[in-house]
Amino acid sequence: MARRSTRRPAAVDTDRCPCGLGTAYSECCGPAHAGRAPATAEALMRSRYSAFVRDDAAYVLNSWHPDTRPADVEPDPNLRWVGLDVLRSSGGGLFDAEGTVEFRAHYRDHGRPGEMHEQSRFLRHNGTWVYWGPVLPPR
Repeated sequence: MARRSTRRPAAVDTDRCPCGLGTAYSECCGPAHAGRAPATAEALMRSRYSAFVRDDAAYVLNSWHPDTRPADVEPDPNLRWVGLDVLRSSGGGLFDAEGTVEFRAHYRDHGRPGEMHEQSRFLRHNGTWVYWGPVLPPR
C-alpha cells in the first residue's frame, strides 16, 4: 500500500478538473477517483494525471496493471503538474480490449518548467481499463 504523504496536497482548483477538459472535477475525474471505472483508455489516462496532480497515490497504483505496477509511488514535493495535452489516442473505446494514448504532461520542478511526453498502453483487466506502461520504441 502506498504511504500517505505528510505534506499538504497541491493547490487544486476544486471547480475545474486538472485533466484539462475544462469541466468540473466532480463531473470529470472525480467519479473515477471515487471508484467509478472510466469508460475509455483516454478517460483513465486523464484521471491518472489528475490523481498525480492531487497526490492520490492509491488511485495511481490501483489503476495500474498488476503485472507492471510498482510497489509504491512516492510524490515528489518539489514537482507540480501544471497541464496536460492529449496528442492522440487509438483504440481504448467501449468495445476495445487495448488502447494507446499519447500525451504531454507539463510540470514545474523546483520552479523550472518541464514536460513528460509518453505514448501509454492501456488494457482491460477484469473488465476495467488499467495502465500497462509506456509503449517503447523497437530496438
